[in-house]
Amino acid sequence: MTDQAAADRLPLEKFRDYLLVLARAHLASQLRAKLDASDAVQQTLLRAHTGRGQFNGRTEAELAAWLRRILANVLTGSVRTFATAARDIRVEQSLAALDESSARLDNWLAAGHSSPSEQVARSEQLIRVSAALAQLPEDQRSAVELHHLRGYSLAEVGEAMGRSNRAVAGLLLRGMKRLRQLLDEGRP
Repeated sequence: MTDQAAADRLPLEKFRDYLLVLARAHLASQLRAKLDASDAVQQTLLRAHTGRGQFNGRTEAELAAWLRRILANVLTGSVRTFATAARDIRVEQSLAALDESSARLDNWLAAGHSSPSEQVARSEQLIRVSAALAQLPEDQRSAVELHHLRGYSLAEVGEAMGRSNRAVAGLLLRGMKRLRQLLDEGRP
């Protein structure tokens, strides 16, 4: 099988929720009124589809990394398009942290797995977790993403969401409980 045939067999759409989790986590607050995370993901998937010939990988993990780079480029381009002031280093740092959030999500699921079959299983699990996150109520999803993917403390999540530490703790507890239920329901 040619490299292009292998690349064409890897479905882009299955990464939509995964990219949405990352886009929501890293969309600069000043851009949220002008660009929705789902719009950024749609642009990412469109660019990936039209540039499919540029993808040189064969695995879903390589495809996920390629899609993350495209998403980072989309978000960076949006910052440039909508920014009225000079470069904002905080926004650039947030975009640089996109791979870090992806690694947090990956590490959240991994326990030192390294064999190829375990990497494939982990990639599939990343997609399942992203899809389950998308099903959570918005406030629970935001709390879980900020705390577990961005590494925010309880107080930082509370500040970002305008909630008390106790309210955030409740959101995290309910969100994680529902996330586990959704993942258990989806198990074969």
